[in-house]
Amino acid sequence: MPKVTYRHPDGREDVVDVPVGWSLMEAAIQNDIEGIVAECGGGCACATCHVYVDEAYADRLPAIGDMEGDMLECTAAERQPNSRLSCQIKMSAELDGLQVTLPDRQT
Repeated sequence: MPKVTYRHPDGREDVVDVPVGWSLMEAAIQNDIEGIVAECGGGCACATCHVYVDEAYADRLPAIGDMEGDMLECTAAERQPNSRLSCQIKMSAELDGLQVTLPDRQT
């Protein structure tokens, strides 16, 4: 099963097995990852599952859609070029080893 590393602002890391087809947000919620709030439950209607994607994986992700782009304008932590909403990143075998950093706040 593909793995994702969630890096916390304090340097801690959680490595999680993520079933193919699940979003990174779903995996975070199911594994009690602190720092992913997911107020809208994955509907791309909030920005509380914001993550910073490791640059090595950025080109493997689909482009940011209009809805995600709009929501990224509402993040509590600074939006960066590698900002994404974890509800919009679906796990695939190609993303095995993906690393994301959690922002210091979601709300």
